[in-house]
Amino acid sequence: MPSAPIVDVTKYDFSNTLYDLNDIRRVNPQRHEMEQLTAVVHVDESTDTIVGYKTIGDKEFWSAGHMPGFPLMPGVVQCECAAQLGGFYARKYDLIGGDYLGFGGMDAVRFRKPVFPNSRLDLVAKVTRVRARKLAQFQFQGFVDGQMMFEGEMLGVIVNRDQV
Repeated sequence: MPSAPIVDVTKYDFSNTLYDLNDIRRVNPQRHEMEQLTAVVHVDESTDTIVGYKTIGDKEFWSAGHMPGFPLMPGVVQCECAAQLGGFYARKYDLIGGDYLGFGGMDAVRFRKPVFPNSRLDLVAKVTRVRARKLAQFQFQGFVDGQMMFEGEMLGVIVNRDQV
């Protein structure tokens, strides 16, 4: 059974962006085929909630090879979309610092329905815990046409260039 939606995504105007791809590029380091966040449409710092989306075209890097003839968006890519939304929030609003925000783990991830090309994947992330200069934990959900497609929890941890 899906969890209750963090927010009602049908109430947001996805044509009215707060941060477009160029704004996202100033915060998130991903480029080329790893850019998995198209825009941010809502930020609520009082509840640590962010809403954005990924426009899924028919020429995604995975579409020809992930189930040829039946291009199913990989679950790991869906999680990456949500991680980039949460990472944008953590970095833009300086929740934990560091040079980068990396995956620290994921829990309770459930894929409810398949996601296909030529759709818009609406994304929601909500901060559930912060340990300053260490980690940020998020609850996340993804929707297509108002229906929940996936959900879960993730940890974002700081990664500094001098650690490698």
